[in-house]
Amino acid sequence: MFDLPTDTPQERKHATQFRDFLQKKGFTMAQFSVYFRFTGSREESRKYVTAVKKNAPAVGDICILFFTDKQFGDIIHIKNRKSDSLSEKMLQYELF
Repeated sequence: MFDLPTDTPQERKHATQFRDFLQKKGFTMAQFSVYFRFTGSREESRKYVTAVKKNAPAVGDICILFFTDKQFGDIIHIKNRKSDSLSEKMLQYELF
């Protein structure tokens, strides 16, 4: 999850570059500033954490959360007043 400043054209450019970086690394957008990626294990996730730190804009907040398969599978998603369950179960997700 992240909250990046977008007041100036330069800040918007950096925020867009960060979103593009996440997508190129295989992250999926859950919301505009919330991305997730399956990694399989905590050890495998380290390379993504390192890459996010390296590519983080100089200004802004980024939080990294780890979820197990069970925790992620228990998320209730309501869209247009209809509840959906996740169709594909994974072992672990990272949320940026």
